[in-house]
Amino acid sequence: MIIDAHTHIFPSSIRENRNGFFKMEEAFQSLYSSPKARLVGARELIAAMDDAGVQKSIVFGFPWENAEHFKLNNDYVVEAVNRYPERLVGLACFSPLSPKGALEAGRCLDEGLSGVGELAVYRGGITARVIENLAPVMVLCQKRNALFMLHTNEPVGHQYPGKTPNTLLQIYDFVKAYPQNRIILAHWGGGLLFYALMKKEVKGVLQNAWFDTAASPFLYQPEMYRVAGETVGFDKILFGSDFPLLKPQRYFKEMGEAGLSSDQMDHIMGLNAQDLIC
Repeated sequence: MIIDAHTHIFPSSIRENRNGFFKMEEAFQSLYSSPKARLVGARELIAAMDDAGVQKSIVFGFPWENAEHFKLNNDYVVEAVNRYPERLVGLACFSPLSPKGALEAGRCLDEGLSGVGELAVYRGGITARVIENLAPVMVLCQKRNALFMLHTNEPVGHQYPGKTPNTLLQIYDFVKAYPQNRIILAHWGGGLLFYALMKKEVKGVLQNAWFDTAASPFLYQPEMYRVAGETVGFDKILFGSDFPLLKPQRYFKEMGEAGLSSDQMDHIMGLNAQDLIC
């Protein structure tokens, strides 16, 4: 079983007129102003999954600021999940600072989505205001046993579109604030996982946190898979491609180069995610 835990899709109204959605959506413009930045729909995702041998994908849209925009994208994710119920698991997405976030999360969970994510604050860090504003969403996810995915990134190194000014302490404080929630930290949790080696507190705080591999070929050497697994546990890592940014095959190749055992690869590529979504 191969499960891609991190993919994005958009309805045709956005794919065919992306410029029309740039107004008041600075983050979307930053990430997708280039024609080379691909926007795909459910059909393209399913075709890519078939090509790579992926059985299921966790899918979501974008953390839009405008409520009309995130409703449009979330409705499309609901439609896609209903069209491909055996292949797609959907998450509701919106700005973490939206005052309508909890209402949208509840609406989407009622419509059959399985959680909330990938939420991101591209123009700022994961501040105390973000943590406080998401409290109703996190309470709802906990009550419904729904997944929650948070965008994170490494706070050092080269700059690129979509890299936020979050700090490791901010990521840690978020997870610590919601210990009962099942939280997926995208993009290796920005490196937070390495602090699981500390003798006190951190490993316990990360008990209900998982780390996905999204964009790893752009960010880390292949050894990351082995070192991360040895640090936080191979049962805590989820294969996520960030499709259409990268194809799954890039990740499979790097896992092989990292020297992982077949059992370790099986857990990262699908068994861990299967346990989360079942």
